[in-house]
Amino acid sequence: MRSGQARLAIDYGSADTTAVLAWPDGTWTPLLFDGEPALPSAVLLSEDGTTVTGHHAWRAAPVTPHRFIPHPRQPSEQRLTVADTDVDPLDLVAATLRHVAEQAHQIAGTGIDDVRLVVPAGWGPRRRTWMRHAAHRAGLPPPQLIDAPTAVAGHLLATGLQLPVGAHIAVCDVGATAEVSVLRRGPAGFEVLATLADPTAGGTAIDDALTTTLTTSPPGTGGQRWAMAASLRAGKHALTDHPAVTVPLPDGPAVVLHTGLLDQAAQPVLHRIAHLTTEAITAAELTPRDLTGVYCVGGTARLPLLAQTLTDAGITPTLVDQPTLAAARGAADAGATNTTTDPTTTDEPIPSVRRAAAIALPGFASLALVSQFLLTPEWRGSLMYREAILNWGELTMAAVFAVIACLSAGTVLASTIANRTTTPTSPGIHTGTGILAAASLGVAVGGMYAVVGSLYVGYPVNGFLRWTLLPIAPTITAAAVMALIAARQWRTPAGGWSKLLAFPTSSVITAAAGMLLIQYSLTADRWPHLLLWIDLAGRVGGLLLGIGTVMAVVSQPILRLILSAPLAVITAALVSWSASGILGAIYAIAVTTWWLRQMWT
Repeated sequence: MRSGQARLAIDYGSADTTAVLAWPDGTWTPLLFDGEPALPSAVLLSEDGTTVTGHHAWRAAPVTPHRFIPHPRQPSEQRLTVADTDVDPLDLVAATLRHVAEQAHQIAGTGIDDVRLVVPAGWGPRRRTWMRHAAHRAGLPPPQLIDAPTAVAGHLLATGLQLPVGAHIAVCDVGATAEVSVLRRGPAGFEVLATLADPTAGGTAIDDALTTTLTTSPPGTGGQRWAMAASLRAGKHALTDHPAVTVPLPDGPAVVLHTGLLDQAAQPVLHRIAHLTTEAITAAELTPRDLTGVYCVGGTARLPLLAQTLTDAGITPTLVDQPTLAAARGAADAGATNTTTDPTTTDEPIPSVRRAAAIALPGFASLALVSQFLLTPEWRGSLMYREAILNWGELTMAAVFAVIACLSAGTVLASTIANRTTTPTSPGIHTGTGILAAASLGVAVGGMYAVVGSLYVGYPVNGFLRWTLLPIAPTITAAAVMALIAARQWRTPAGGWSKLLAFPTSSVITAAAGMLLIQYSLTADRWPHLLLWIDLAGRVGGLLLGIGTVMAVVSQPILRLILSAPLAVITAALVSWSASGILGAIYAIAVTTWWLRQMWT
C-alpha cells in the first residue's frame, strides 16, 4: 500500500468502464477486472433481485437473455423494462460503479475521498446531475466531473506533449459510440470549442456489421444473440495482436475472422467518424491545418483502418498511448508529481488588477447618473402646485450600472477568496455565493436609489421603485441561475468566472456618456441662445446610448458596426422627456440579454 491519499478516476462508457488509481507521488495503476483493464458496463438482473456486472453478466447473458442489459447508460429521464419489471437505469449504473469502488478499495487499502468521473463533453446539466446521483447510490463520495476530451488533453500534457497556450487540438473518442471534440488551450485550462457525437459511429455499429457479414441469418433476440456478440467482441479485440482468429458461432460452425473482414465491416462506420471529425473542426471555425494534432482514443481507435480513413479525409491522426485508459489517466492527474496542479480542470484564476479596476467604472457611472437625476429635475407649475418632470430612464440606468458593479465586484472577490482559502471547499461554491451576495447588494442599492429619490423630490416611492427594481429583475434572475451553475460546478469556463462575467467596459462608458448628454439636453433649455447646440448634444447622446446598447449585446466588431447604425438613429430620434424611460428600458434589456448569452455560453 502506497502512502498518501489515492485518487480514483472512472471512465464509465457505454460498453466498457475503465478506472485508474493515482497517488500524490505521481504513480498510478489501472484497476483490473478478471485480469483485464476494461470492465464491461453491461449488467444482468438475476431472479433473486441481485445485479451481476461486468464479465459475469456477459457470461450469464446466453442463459437469461431477457434479464441482460448491454448498455445501461440511458438518457436521464428514460426507464427500462426488464423481465416485465420497471428498472431505473440509475441503479444499473450504480452497480457497475460500486464494483469499481470495491476493487479500488482493495488496492488502496483505505477509503477514497477524491473521485473523478469522466463524462462526454456534450452532456448538459441534467445528464451530469444524473451521473452524480449514480455515484451517490454506489456509495462514492461527491465526484468531480471532468469532460472526456479535457481529461485526454490533460493526459497528453502529463505524458510530455508540448502544447503552447492558444494551440488547438481535436480529440476523437471512439468506443462503442463516437464523440469528436475540438479544444483550445488557454492560460487557465482547456476550452471545448465544439463537440459532436454519433451513437451509430463506433464499436457497436462495427459489431453489428460483422454479425451481418459472418452469419447468413440474424441471431434473433435470445441467448444466441448475446453469445454471438460476446464471441465477436473477443475476436475483434484479438485481431489487434493476431492477423486472424477463429470465432465460434452459437448457431453454426466456427468462422475465421481476419483483418480483411474486419476492415470491410468497419469501413462505412469509420467513414462516418472521419466525416464527424471534419464537421467538428468546421463547427469550431477552424481547418485541419489550424490544429496542433488530432488524437484518437477509445477501443475502436486501435483499428489501423481508422488512421488511414482520417488521413484520406485530410486529417493526420495520432493514436494515444493506451487509448482505453487515456481519459481515466488524465482525469486522475496520474502524470503529475504533486496534487496542487490538475491540468484536467479549470481552476478559478486570480483576477488581474486591470480587471479589478474596471469594476469601478460602472460604479462611478451609476453615481454620476443618479446624482444628475436628483439635481436636474424639470419643475413646472406654480409654487403651490409644482410638478417635477423626471428622466426615469436615467434612474433606470443608474440602477442597472449599480447591479453591474456589484456583480462584477462580487465575482472578482469570490474568485480571489477561492484561490486564497486553504479549506477543501469547491471554488465554485465561493463564486456562486459571491454572485448571489452581489445580486442582493445590487437590489439593495436600487431600492436605496428609489427611496432617496422619493425623499429628495417629494413624490411617492412607488414610481421610483418601478423604474429601479423592475428593469433589473431579469438580470438578477439570470445572475441567480449563473450562481447555481457555478456552485454546482457543471462547467467551469476558460479563464474563470470573473472573466466570463466581465461586462464590456466600452458599453458602460458609451451608454453612460450618452444618457448624461441626453439629460443635459433635456434640462438646459434655460439658455435659449444655445438651443441648437443643446439639441445636438441630446442627439449625440442618443447615438452613444444606441451604440453602447449594441456593444452590450454583440461582441464581434463587424456586427457591432452593422447593428449600431440603425439602433443609434432610433435612440437619437427618441430623445425627449416622454421617451426617456424607454431609452433606459432598452439598455436594461440589453444588459439582461448579455447575461443570458453568458449563461448560455
